Amino acid sequence: MSQPTTVDRSAGIPPDALHNDVLLRELAQLHRTRHETFLYGSEEALRRHTLRTGQLEAEFVRRFPYRQVAATRTRSGARAREAATQIASHP
Repeated sequence: MSQPTTVDRSAGIPPDALHNDVLLRELAQLHRTRHETFLYGSEEALRRHTLRTGQLEAEFVRRFPYRQVAATRTRSGARAREAATQIASHP
């Protein structure tokens, strides 16, 4: 008789097993809790948070390699925004 198989869920559901909406919800939750975990979490909590965030972000990018990228979130967009701010501040 074989032993029953137990699943270790301490690391969460594998990212590739999550539906798209669940993946996005999990990422949003991790992003919301990052700062608090960084400031107040134990070393182990921070390590696990970092690992899980990386796993889920990698899965998101794998699924959506051609996701929309806002021009303002690029280096050139940031430089243009900074230049516009400087011009606006000098009458």
